[in-house]
Amino acid sequence: MLLGLNNVEISFADRTLFSDVSFEIYENDKIGFIGVNGSGKTTLLKLITGKLTADSGKITCASGIRVGAMEQFAFKNTDRTLYDEALTVFSELEDMELELARIHDRIDFGDHSAEIIERRTLLSEQFERNGGLTYKSRTSAALMGLGFSESDLSLKTEVLSGGQLSKLQLAKLLLSNAELLLLDEPTNHLDIRSVEWLEKFLLEYKGAYLVISHDRFFLDKVTNRTIELENQKIRDYKGSYTRFLELKKEDAERRKKEYEAAVKEINRIGGIIEQQKRWNQAHNYVTIASKQKQIDRIEKTLEKPEEAPDAIRFSFHCDDGCGNDVLETRNIALSFDNKTLFSNVNIDIKKGERVFLIGANGCGKTSLFRILTGEYAPDSGSFKFGTRVRFGYFDQAQRGLNEEKTAMEEIHDEYPTMTETAVRTALASFLFKGDDVFKKISALSGGERARVALLKLMLSGANFLLLDEPTNHLDINSCEALESALLSYDGTIFVISHDRYLINKLANRVYKLSENGAENYLGNYDFYLEHNREAVVIREDKPKMSDSALDYKQKKERESERRKLNTRVSRLEKQIEELDEQISAKTEELAGLSDYQRAMELSAEIDELQKAQESAMEEWESASARLEEFSNDEAN
Repeated sequence: MLLGLNNVEISFADRTLFSDVSFEIYENDKIGFIGVNGSGKTTLLKLITGKLTADSGKITCASGIRVGAMEQFAFKNTDRTLYDEALTVFSELEDMELELARIHDRIDFGDHSAEIIERRTLLSEQFERNGGLTYKSRTSAALMGLGFSESDLSLKTEVLSGGQLSKLQLAKLLLSNAELLLLDEPTNHLDIRSVEWLEKFLLEYKGAYLVISHDRFFLDKVTNRTIELENQKIRDYKGSYTRFLELKKEDAERRKKEYEAAVKEINRIGGIIEQQKRWNQAHNYVTIASKQKQIDRIEKTLEKPEEAPDAIRFSFHCDDGCGNDVLETRNIALSFDNKTLFSNVNIDIKKGERVFLIGANGCGKTSLFRILTGEYAPDSGSFKFGTRVRFGYFDQAQRGLNEEKTAMEEIHDEYPTMTETAVRTALASFLFKGDDVFKKISALSGGERARVALLKLMLSGANFLLLDEPTNHLDINSCEALESALLSYDGTIFVISHDRYLINKLANRVYKLSENGAENYLGNYDFYLEHNREAVVIREDKPKMSDSALDYKQKKERESERRKLNTRVSRLEKQIEELDEQISAKTEELAGLSDYQRAMELSAEIDELQKAQESAMEEWESASARLEEFSNDEAN
């Protein structure tokens, strides 16, 4: 055993965060630690590291075990570069390296004593055994794996952003060679590529770790055990997040059945007692006492199933519909400080689609959204929204919230026709209860601010949602509530996200943004991984394939592309046919009209439909031509 907690309890003011918390961590345990925001997950990590003291209970650590947590790696010298700060984890190796250099200098100047030669041999062996030959390359690899560029390594730590400092702390923790790592939301501030590097690192990690995360895809990849903190209690399950969901459901059903059976038995025995009382004989009172003891024994172990924690309850709806074309961008480009973020961005989104935008941190995803909302102007190119499109924007930084307003004022001022009761009811559905509604925005946590922003968006009635990292700061329960709401939404969504679980659940299409444009993938995240060579290499680090294996892979890729093209052609043919019917219907209506205003409106609508049909025809011709190439290749 590396670490053990026994009946640990902690309270703040008059609120008990958790009590009777007991569990053990063993070598090679890969534990996901989950629970709603505010349940006490981070507090428990601080108890383990000694930053807080429990009110009662005991925490024991195996002798000599090194426990690593991110807050242990604060930065005291802001004059160091990012790379030099990361190297401080290996201060003992650096000291050995300096001593070895001094020893070599002495030998070069003629000191060949047995003592100096022996010291060099011992130190060299220890240096090599402790990883001295690779510690610098491992440091660079960790920093670049977490998303830093080579030029970033020379930056002074004093100029790093909050996100960069968090990544530097994480790199130092991963390099610390601790036997037990405590990771608190390690995927925050990481793009998908960096998260995949972290997954690979943890899968190869020789020690144990306990990780707090709301990234369900990440938890499924790197954990083999799940501990949930709920209603002040701990429950421990074998398996990753998805398996935990299955086991938790089974556990809840079992406890419910046991409780119902126990209550039924108590009622049955109670009926016997009542019957014995009516007979009112001496021997009946002996039976009554015996039966009451049975009830007392059952009640002693009776455990009523706990209610699930409060969760967000909401749904998005459209006040009105829009045309088939929702958004079209043509060759959009943007630069900052003479550095091109992106160029030739061509995106086409149709009504009802759920489209995701992914890409490395800093590639310009948020900047592209700010072009669409009118905050930035592109260097070149253009974009247009379709007929009757009303967009709503979720800004991951929540800049649209007024820091000086209360949650109540923020909603009421945006929607003044709502009554105070209606506003309070809406806020309650987003977990703002009682006096919480009078908290100032500036005093809210990241998760609370996100919930206020989501509520404003929900009430807007927009038919096109632009969502920039909507699951950041949300706990898993809230992520799942958001998923459910977006799945049932009858409008169109365009989402920036690194939440691969969310992408897999919702996406019809994925665009990958890079300096050269936006690459289109007709599926969810798994589809993107399957068809994006770079992503697969990062994820698997597969050895080089033989020619025969490569031929087979290329054949499978061609078959997959042909199936995709067939589906695309069929969908476009159906779309063209539907547009043709709409054009015919409106043309017939126009022929019999005497209302000039309505005739002008119909003409404009017909014109829009014809443009959409021409665009669909162009796509159909391109896809059909590619299919014909497949047929010709096979014929040859």
